[in-house]
Amino acid sequence: MNFTTKSKFTDQNLLVNTENLQKLLQCGRVTAIEIGTGTEARVQIGRRVLWNVDKVRKYLEHISE
Repeated sequence: MNFTTKSKFTDQNLLVNTENLQKLLQCGRVTAIEIGTGTEARVQIGRRVLWNVDKVRKYLEHISE
């Protein structure tokens, strides 16, 4: 089984790659990385960088009015 193939992105994922974080946040790459880094949501597994969706969601809930 090859785990490096692209899997289907849903809003239920625990971790997402940068491209899917951009889709989730509806923003560009630089902004998505800034938000992900600022929320300490970055998870590095080997050379792969993923983002913890729960941390990003909690941060956005906290800063929204």
